[in-house]
Amino acid sequence: MSKRTVLTGITTTGTPHLGNYVGAIKPCIEASHDPDVQSYYFLADFHSLVKSQDPEQMRQSTLEIAATWLALGLDTQRAIFYRQSDIPEIPELTWILTCSTAKGLMNRAHAYKGAVQENLDAGEDADYAITMGLFSYPILMAADILMFNSTHVPVGKDQVQHLEMARDIAQRFNHHYGELFALPEAVVEEHVALLPGKDGRKMSKSYNNTIPLWLPEKQLRKAIMRIVTNSLEPGEPKDPDDSALFAIYAAFAGKAQREAMRQAYMDGIAWGEAKQQTFELVNQELVQGRERYDALIAEPERIEAVLREGAERARAFATPFLARIRDAVGIRKLA
Repeated sequence: MSKRTVLTGITTTGTPHLGNYVGAIKPCIEASHDPDVQSYYFLADFHSLVKSQDPEQMRQSTLEIAATWLALGLDTQRAIFYRQSDIPEIPELTWILTCSTAKGLMNRAHAYKGAVQENLDAGEDADYAITMGLFSYPILMAADILMFNSTHVPVGKDQVQHLEMARDIAQRFNHHYGELFALPEAVVEEHVALLPGKDGRKMSKSYNNTIPLWLPEKQLRKAIMRIVTNSLEPGEPKDPDDSALFAIYAAFAGKAQREAMRQAYMDGIAWGEAKQQTFELVNQELVQGRERYDALIAEPERIEAVLREGAERARAFATPFLARIRDAVGIRKLA
């Protein structure tokens, strides 16, 4: 049986939060220990330029995200862990793919359409303040995925469209130039893919409703205690499917724990008790990783060495593969 190739990355635009952990990092780290999986995990610093023009924030976020993956047990002997900007083949492939990608496909991207609609609602020109980085973001994402012939890409539901676009881009390229690219599949964990934040909306830096992953224990408890709930009293049945708190609990719980907590909600568990149990469950899972994270943050040179080694391993595949792609499109030596 041939190995599956799993790839994912996190944009370096902020501090890792619980949503990043359950939606992407945790399943990726589990896959990194699987001998039947070749894993590529990267820090998406080129992507982050779409949202952030703060150089110091970029560096700090890169440090924090790299330390997070390593602290949580990423197997860097088996997995290939690298910084996107250390792979020059990726922006070159992005341009090659851009030249065969239909503009109409990009027009349908949710992020672009959403930005246009916000402009129109505000009475602005449709493309006011929209950069080509935002518009072309799905092509760069496709290059990330296709560069390593990834077969499976763990994503949240909001990223599934980008995976479908990557497949479309690959199919169009393969049709014109030959079967070079594998067609990737999205891997979505249904009950954790879109973890809600403290206000019940999707946990997101853009909503400022995240719970940072590495809060000290007391601050983590305070953050969970501030999660918005309704006014139902102890003893009154509560709907677990309409509760951000339950969704966070479920993301960290095993099947039996989820079922027991679901029953507790229907039996009228007090919100304070539900929050305390959620804190204890989350903290128990993170306590050892928190110690390793603090040690890594204090020694950034250790992280830099790991990323450089990962880039060398990634380029061992990317460089010869890009040579094949160049040849396929006609970028060739004359003699």
